[in-house]
Amino acid sequence: MSDSIQTATFGGGCFWCTEAVFEEVKGVQKVVSGYSGGNVPGRPTYREICSGLTGAAEVIQVTFDAQTISFEDLLVIFMTTHDPTTLNRQGADRGTQYRSVIFYHNALQQKIAQKVLQQLQAYFEDPIVTEISELSVFYDAELEHQNFYKNNSGQGYCTFVIEPKLSKLRSLHADKLKKH
Repeated sequence: MSDSIQTATFGGGCFWCTEAVFEEVKGVQKVVSGYSGGNVPGRPTYREICSGLTGAAEVIQVTFDAQTISFEDLLVIFMTTHDPTTLNRQGADRGTQYRSVIFYHNALQQKIAQKVLQQLQAYFEDPIVTEISELSVFYDAELEHQNFYKNNSGQGYCTFVIEPKLSKLRSLHADKLKKH
């Protein structure tokens, strides 16, 4: 793998939404929905995550080309396409599994995340509560959760929850998006 190919891990509520956002971003090679930050041994299931008892969050793992898009730009997109000021909640989804979190892969990512959150605070009325934690483990979510929006775009959740996020992405970050 080239030095320019890097990995980022974010949680911003339901991973279906976050995955759909980052699949649109130029320089992103792959987005995998999954789980991280939990306290149970072994691979948790979606049902276990939804219980809120595992401590794990729904997250996405993004493989990106840093020569095309920087980690900092990915963070700005992440922070502006979900609400980083609500603790353990995004819209109707409530619980620690839906928390706003950045799981850093190295000290540089940690430093950049801290800087970006500090800079973006001025744009939010309420304090940013996004957690910044070291990635310890990442588990891929079950197959039916991968590429959810692409495979289910006609579903009500996709229409009423994901599509508005994609519209916001397109209005705020049009210069960072893939051409279709």
